[in-house]
Amino acid sequence: MTQLLGKTAIVTGAAQGIGRGIALVLAQDGADIAIADVDEPRARETAGEIAALGRKALAVRCDLIDQRSLQAMVDRVLAEFGKIDILVNNAGVYGAAGWQREERWRSADWDATFQVNVRGTVFCSEAVAPHMIGRRAGKIVNIGSSASREASPLSPHYHASKAGLLMYTQCLALQLAPYDINVNCVCPAMVWTQMQIDISNWRYEVKGEQAASPRSIFEERMRKRCPLGRDTTPEDIGWAVSFLASDRARNMTGQALHVDGGAVMR
Repeated sequence: MTQLLGKTAIVTGAAQGIGRGIALVLAQDGADIAIADVDEPRARETAGEIAALGRKALAVRCDLIDQRSLQAMVDRVLAEFGKIDILVNNAGVYGAAGWQREERWRSADWDATFQVNVRGTVFCSEAVAPHMIGRRAGKIVNIGSSASREASPLSPHYHASKAGLLMYTQCLALQLAPYDINVNCVCPAMVWTQMQIDISNWRYEVKGEQAASPRSIFEERMRKRCPLGRDTTPEDIGWAVSFLASDRARNMTGQALHVDGGAVMR
């Protein structure tokens, strides 16, 4: 497909996982991609995969909670590509140290999730928005979660951060609508990326759940949560983002698109 041909996109957290899947789909659909990530070596690997697709690619080390680092990233992308058409705020964290159950609700976990999942999205959007406003054009897609619409006793900090991101999406959509800029959100549920791997490993190794492997624990949870009963892949999320970043979604803004196998209905 070429629905994004001639467009330039920034994808945060695209060195691996869902972000990498999004970046590759956008490139397949014609966009040139800037990968903004703290993990520069892996970001370069993703950039190499994009270049192999015949698209321009730029890997930029960027710390989302450092506004100077963000502005430097935006300046470098503009110097390299000349414009920014699409911003995908994908980068996110579960807590201060990943899936660490013994200290589940430390203040550090609350700080980390809100710093990256909410403030990082706010700061990145604010760094890119002036350019989009000046051009009176742009697409911003935030990557939320089905956690934004459900409660959990295990991870209140993560769920609260994703609920905050969903509301910010709507607020930003209202702010930028007068400038013909669309702001939407894609909400995955269970995707076999590092976070779900860590959760499954914890259930298998620490909690002692009976299963053949951590992967089989994930599959059983997925079948219970998702009516369709099959994996959601990073590419599934990428296809939804590509749609929202295209002119086919020109009259959608402030919306949350759930790509979760129906989990939001549970």
